[in-house]
Amino acid sequence: MRSQSTAFKKTYTDYIAQIAGMDSGSIEEKLGVHVEGNNIIIHLFGKPYKITKNDIVEPSGKRPSLDICVILCKYLLLCPDVYPKDKEWVSFRDLKDSGPLTTYFANDVAGAITSYFVGRLDDLRKTGKTLGGYPPDFEVAYDLFMQFDALPRVPVILLFNDADDEFPAQSSVLFERRAEKYLDPECLAMAGRLLFTRLKQVQM
Repeated sequence: MRSQSTAFKKTYTDYIAQIAGMDSGSIEEKLGVHVEGNNIIIHLFGKPYKITKNDIVEPSGKRPSLDICVILCKYLLLCPDVYPKDKEWVSFRDLKDSGPLTTYFANDVAGAITSYFVGRLDDLRKTGKTLGGYPPDFEVAYDLFMQFDALPRVPVILLFNDADDEFPAQSSVLFERRAEKYLDPECLAMAGRLLFTRLKQVQM
């Protein structure tokens, strides 16, 4: 039985080969990426990653983690032919084919953010701004509501209510409906988890 690392190596090699054969110029505007010669630059939660014909590298020159590699590759490979226009904000469970991952998302994304930042609203607000968070273009009745650019065409919104005398703390992470055109449910779940990871890293 092949190990997980061996299986990923083959999948990763296949992804990179497919990307190398793409017309990078045609996806630049569609995906909001930046093309430099044979390289593609994609910002993921504000951090630039370079996709070459042979590899993916972060600013340090190292290959990023498995989840980041998969998210970046899928973002390029699933590039829609027609620009999706549905900007309605929805929860993860409302996205197409998300059903098998809704429990994971509730526990490891929204639940994780809630548990880590309960009683620390000011810390979350400062951390979010450090990560590039900004106010959405609408108002909601939450203690904190902040938008992040997970990818150029995949924004996310974090909603957070801290605990009080009547209710426990609660978090929600929303996506635009059209996010399902850019990433599959697994990658969207990983992007949500990455938001929590990045917020936690800023605190360290």
